[in-house]
Amino acid sequence: MREIAGVLQFYESPMNLVSPESRMPLLEMRNLRVMRGGKVVLDHFSLRVHADEHIAVLGPNGCGKSTLIKTITRECYPVVRKGSSMAILGEKSWNVFELRSLLGIVSNDLMSMCTGEASGLDVVLSGFFSSTRIFLNHSVDAQYRRRAEAALDELGVGHLAERPVEEMSSGEAKRVLIARALVHKPRALLFDEPSNSLDISAQRSLRETMRDLARSGIGIILVTHELPDIVPEIERVLLMANGRIIADGPKDEVLQEERLSGLFGLKVQLGRRDGHYQIC
Repeated sequence: MREIAGVLQFYESPMNLVSPESRMPLLEMRNLRVMRGGKVVLDHFSLRVHADEHIAVLGPNGCGKSTLIKTITRECYPVVRKGSSMAILGEKSWNVFELRSLLGIVSNDLMSMCTGEASGLDVVLSGFFSSTRIFLNHSVDAQYRRRAEAALDELGVGHLAERPVEEMSSGEAKRVLIARALVHKPRALLFDEPSNSLDISAQRSLRETMRDLARSGIGIILVTHELPDIVPEIERVLLMANGRIIADGPKDEVLQEERLSGLFGLKVQLGRRDGHYQIC
């Protein structure tokens, strides 16, 4: 397995790129209700995340994890009601494109839209425009191209620059998505079920990359139902069920067999090795 040491050189810690007065909490949600298709998906939902914090949100499919990510990125909006509020980096109102330039997003939904003849370089360049590919109205200058090529190189997939996404393996496509998420030097990375569709080797490589990124200083919000996705650098874990947070705290306190058994509805036995957890 190739270790991605170069990530640390390419990515400069976001806390060095902003003024002290802008170092607000990354995320502050208070008593949110979010609906999709007439159904309440998040309810009485409150969460505060610091700008350089690494957290994982763990829960079964359908508990509202992906809706949480979509609410942060303004694909979903909370119901307006008394006592409910949401701020990102201290601001309650955002131009969506400006917001997405501050957040790097790695999701399977995004990859499903990056299809057709779009190349690896096209996908990474699209990160500058918060789009899924390069369109006719986008102006790509030499600096953008250099940064996109550098991001691909640092993730070890520079050879995929001209390859169509539809010809890539799932693991290759995931690395291209991470390069896209990093290309504009965001304040935080949002990972939505990142190991889905990956084989064992690709999962391990992805997790090593996540560890490198966490050590670089960028904040990480990970949502997953896979316990091994919670790399050692993630110290805070939230458990979600039925659109609500049912536990929130230090990883060692939250990841307990009894709690996880109740969360997933089956008897769980935990194993731990070198800071990694897994279900035995």
